[in-house]
Amino acid sequence: MSEVKSLAGRRNVSVTGGLTAGFVATVVLSLLMMGKSALGLMPALNPIGDLNHVASSFVGMELPSPFGWVAHFLIGTVVWGIAYALLEPYLPGPAVIKGVVFGIFAWLAMMIVFMPVAGHGLFGAALGLPAVVATLGLHLVYGAVLGVTYPNVSGPPARSEVWPG
Repeated sequence: MSEVKSLAGRRNVSVTGGLTAGFVATVVLSLLMMGKSALGLMPALNPIGDLNHVASSFVGMELPSPFGWVAHFLIGTVVWGIAYALLEPYLPGPAVIKGVVFGIFAWLAMMIVFMPVAGHGLFGAALGLPAVVATLGLHLVYGAVLGVTYPNVSGPPARSEVWPG
């Protein structure tokens, strides 16, 4: 599939497409996370519980358990979805590679910012190498789904992009 370019040489940004692709990728990621939990794999790796704990600490009161899932979907859909839509024209390669590169970026943000805040140390050191590798794998899948979905939900190109002049 060829990429349609705007007159300025860049693909138009679709915030709606980013939100949609972010939601789809977050659903896939969530299903994988639930499968991991159902199989009893790495119980110490619980990003949903960590989100709930961090938010509860921030507001100074215990938030209900579903808050972690709400935060997870807000981050995956809104924060990362819009960030991907904005960065997608600058990422290298075809759609799936763009998504994987973005997934690595999101993973690094989790390892450098969120893991220490959640009390697991830089790169989740307290959780051990298997958790670090598992989170990387999950973010690669998230990114691949995001990258493949985005161009399919970004909307049709503007007429001027198809027939310039």
